[in-house]
Amino acid sequence: MLNHGDVSAVSFGAAGSAGPDDARAEMSGAACTRIVPVILAGGSGTRLWPVSRENYPKQLIDVVGSDSLLQATARRMTGFPAGWQVDAAPIIVCGEEHRFVIAEQLHEHGVDARLVVEPARRDTAPALTLAAALACSQGDDAILIVMPADHAIADVNGLQQALEHAARHAQRGAIATLGVPPTRPDTGFGYIRLGAALPDGAYAIDGFVEKPAEELAARYVAAGTYWWNSGIFIVRASVWLETLQHLQPDMHAACARAFAGGRSEGAVFRPLLEAFLSTPANSIDYAVMERLGASADSATQTDDASEPRSTGVVLPLDAGWSDLGSWDAVWAAMDKDANGNAGRGRVTFEGAVSSYAHSEGRLVACVGTTNVVVVETADAVLVVDRSRVQDVKGLVSRIKAQHAPEADAHRKVHRPWGFYDSIDQGERFQVKRIVVTPGAQLSLQLHHHRAEHWVVVRGTALVTRGDEQFLLSENESAYIPLGIRHRLENPGKVPLEIIEIQSGAYLGEDDIVRFDDNYGRCS
Repeated sequence: MLNHGDVSAVSFGAAGSAGPDDARAEMSGAACTRIVPVILAGGSGTRLWPVSRENYPKQLIDVVGSDSLLQATARRMTGFPAGWQVDAAPIIVCGEEHRFVIAEQLHEHGVDARLVVEPARRDTAPALTLAAALACSQGDDAILIVMPADHAIADVNGLQQALEHAARHAQRGAIATLGVPPTRPDTGFGYIRLGAALPDGAYAIDGFVEKPAEELAARYVAAGTYWWNSGIFIVRASVWLETLQHLQPDMHAACARAFAGGRSEGAVFRPLLEAFLSTPANSIDYAVMERLGASADSATQTDDASEPRSTGVVLPLDAGWSDLGSWDAVWAAMDKDANGNAGRGRVTFEGAVSSYAHSEGRLVACVGTTNVVVVETADAVLVVDRSRVQDVKGLVSRIKAQHAPEADAHRKVHRPWGFYDSIDQGERFQVKRIVVTPGAQLSLQLHHHRAEHWVVVRGTALVTRGDEQFLLSENESAYIPLGIRHRLENPGKVPLEIIEIQSGAYLGEDDIVRFDDNYGRCS
């Protein structure tokens, strides 16, 4: 258990127990070779709707390949070049609504991660700040390799070579990022404007620009001085914290309070709610990177205590990078047939050209389509011209405004104890298929507005209903009246599967009063 009250001043000043001057002296002396991967997993990915939803965003799904994007990201530091000490436990920054499925997905790959659970979204700069403080909290310092959880990399070896190059700049006190030399004008990416060239192929950063219109993107590519912004950053933890204190003192102070007042629950760290909510929201790019000095040579920096002691550099990344920010980007990242079509799941093409089809279950057949995207899930179908895929974000906003459930959640909803699938619903009823993993249990709860009928179709259920407790086997059922405390458990060694029929005046998921819960969800 961390004593955050003791370490906060250290973590938000410099490395270890040293002061800022001692930390800079250390940076110019023995080189730091410890690397801590930091994965930012708080995005929503609305442009990949209907597969990506607010409650189950794109980093948790297998858009390309057999692994989720999060799982693929967590494995990218495996086999890093010799001479570096890469922590086996990455730091994952995520929201409360995703932490259980993130932990489950990483556990499937044998990754024991440390989770920083944000109580609200405040963009990437506060997220990195909490991760840097956690990395320093044991009186140590490290180079952080900060990666979004929802990007695709075709050539992991090429990525690692670029990261090692950047880590050497971070050893000398720079804040480095990777830029992707553009292959086409693309309105879906942000861009980095290159400054002065450095002897080793890196560049000083002259600025960051938002996703441009098509004509401006073409001008950027023609100029040759703009690279796509990969969102990958490499920085020593103490350097980030010190630089943030100079450039964003309000954010630094709020994050310091949030970290000092936070609490650890095993591998999960939760910042202090009130302090974190007061943190200004801003990205790494705009909060810090754009405001760094133009020189990339740390030896030329001033001794003025009011100026940041670090510089920003960008290095090239040629590794098949994509942020998968649209269905067109997914199409571009996939293998294609002779007519330029790509598909996933049960799909077939007949006379189609340059089309993409994605099926979550039903057969999707594209006949005579050109430059079309078709995406099928259990509760929604998207058909969009590939030239208009950026408009999906606006579509999702309109669906949200209509309070349609398809904007936020899938029909299948993951929970820490398993999942449920909403099979059917009407004005006063809802039918769910519920699967509980072996040894798991739901919270002890009651509902004010609905009753429930449970029918076991696989496994054995241990049911608590009021003051009684009993077992249900396959083909047996139980009735849970309105207003009665109840709990469902799986005491067996195989998944428990039940059909739940809800009936009542209100069937929303917020009609739950929890009295006991293994996952910290009681008020």
